[in-house]
Amino acid sequence: MPRREKMLLCAGAVFLVLLFLMSSTDLIIKERAVQIDSISVILSEDTDDYYQNFRKGMEKAATDLRSDVRLITLYDRKDQDQQVELTTREIRDGAGAVVIEPAEEKAAVMALESLNPGCPVIFVSASSPSDFVTDSILIDYFEAGRILGEKAAEKNLPGEKVCLFAQGMAYNGVQDAYEGVCSVLNDQGISYELYVDKEGKAFRKVIENTVYPGTGPVEVVALDVQSLDRTASILNESSVYRDHVSALYGIGSTTGILNLLDQGIIDGLVTYDQFSQGYLSIKKAVEAIHGSRQKQETLLDPVYLDQQELASGAYEKMLYPME
Repeated sequence: MPRREKMLLCAGAVFLVLLFLMSSTDLIIKERAVQIDSISVILSEDTDDYYQNFRKGMEKAATDLRSDVRLITLYDRKDQDQQVELTTREIRDGAGAVVIEPAEEKAAVMALESLNPGCPVIFVSASSPSDFVTDSILIDYFEAGRILGEKAAEKNLPGEKVCLFAQGMAYNGVQDAYEGVCSVLNDQGISYELYVDKEGKAFRKVIENTVYPGTGPVEVVALDVQSLDRTASILNESSVYRDHVSALYGIGSTTGILNLLDQGIIDGLVTYDQFSQGYLSIKKAVEAIHGSRQKQETLLDPVYLDQQELASGAYEKMLYPME
């Protein structure tokens, strides 16, 4: 092979090697940087125990949409002032969007209007017409309460009182659920009484009084998941309590609550697709960050479950979503 051809071949080989090195070190072909959206999710509780499926949905969306998601609980449950402080901190630290489960819906909106967040805010388990709330994802709490009212009325014995238990009437959805239950009980002339207690001590006293001094059997409707959890735990302590509480209904579900439904401690509950709520909250936040969403409210369907429905497996995928 002539010397000139050898030199050309060597030069060509060197050129190809240089071209490869330059492209592999990003000197020629610039790789497009992937934008990671920062989203803060602020709950209204001091634990995420009631948000197992919500968290799974949130984490799945974070993976699918390449988002950096921070899940934040309160130090003191249902502390609205503390939630505002955390929201302010997350916005100040550069969150692209904030997902909030308001401790108290009206107070949260007033705080947002004073704060003027400057980034998208998504409400879960609450809604608001405020311009500062980009999206809301929740169930129809009035309808959930109405369903529970109908179930309680079906099982109600003549002269039997229905006790309505709640943590607080200002908390998300509780007032609407209360009005839904009452709409049925009032129509059917069934007497009822409301007990509001953040710590649940009043619930225990009501149940104990059915045994001694013996106020007679009652039905209980818990208007929020925490009240349902506490009441079911009290009934689970003693069969004597269960003999005097003819039925327990409520809103919400966790693995523990579903186990108590399966055991017959809870007679029925209304729940919803919490995995989808978690997923949608992140999806809508990402869309809002990129300016591709208009204000919207998403209502999730309330689902009634009793022991038989749970055993059928019809809602297994919703209740026990895969990671």
